[in-house]
Amino acid sequence: MERIDLPGGGVSLSRIVYGMWRLGDDADTSPALVQRKIEACLAQGITTMDHADIYGGGTGQTLLGAALRAAPDLRQRIELVTKCGIVPPGRNGAQVKHYDTSPAYIRASLEQSLRDLAVEQVDLLLIHRPDPMMDADATGAVLDQLVAEGKTRAVGVSNFRPWDMSLLQSRMEQPLSANQIELSLLAHEPFENGDLAFLMERRIPVMAWSPLGGGSLFASVRPELTAMLKDLAEREGVDMGAVALAWLLAHPARIMPVVGTNNLDRIAQAHQALAVRMDRQDWFALYQAALGRDVP
Repeated sequence: MERIDLPGGGVSLSRIVYGMWRLGDDADTSPALVQRKIEACLAQGITTMDHADIYGGGTGQTLLGAALRAAPDLRQRIELVTKCGIVPPGRNGAQVKHYDTSPAYIRASLEQSLRDLAVEQVDLLLIHRPDPMMDADATGAVLDQLVAEGKTRAVGVSNFRPWDMSLLQSRMEQPLSANQIELSLLAHEPFENGDLAFLMERRIPVMAWSPLGGGSLFASVRPELTAMLKDLAEREGVDMGAVALAWLLAHPARIMPVVGTNNLDRIAQAHQALAVRMDRQDWFALYQAALGRDVP
């Protein structure tokens, strides 16, 4: 599978990423089954595992950590991505959901993630959401420090707009190595609002969360789009999800879809998207169906 090198050197991610936000939703969360999911990814070249400190109500990373304790050799075969900065009600006495990008919170969150994951280092730490109260000097400094200390190999952001990234990067020595944004046939605004162009101009890798629109792509939200996905899936001999992923993969930004499913069969089929033929006319036909109008 194709690899995407992050800015700064030394870290590369698999083109398709396995998202673990639903890991705790499975009826079986045993280390053995989590290990099987990872092995199903590895068998097709998916080596990057995406997590966050809030997934599973704050317990999701412990499930992965239990699997890594049971099979420590797996750590050398995967890249670990985690996120921090969202504070849900109840955490640390919080009464309201808010964002915290203070140095103390970022450091404490990453150190807790390392304990939960049973590792000494993650490969990529992302700030989960833009924080209106962010002190860019302080946040940038702690991110630089965490890389220097070897607690994370690279740092980046998630859901940041161009101006948020520019502000934070202006206060840092380390490059912001990725931005994970919502991107799919149903969340296509970044193709027009400048978000994707900004990242491409700076050669910053793009990770796409919810690349299948949370399943809404297949729920007749846009009947014309669903029908077109079905037709292309039949032509290519794959399911509609593979076509939707291929639409993202075909873009020159080299987008990395973050695919989250607990179904072992679906995990094993994720690579099929790489084999889908997607020419420019196919791409624009799907895009127009998603827009609900012709392109200007």
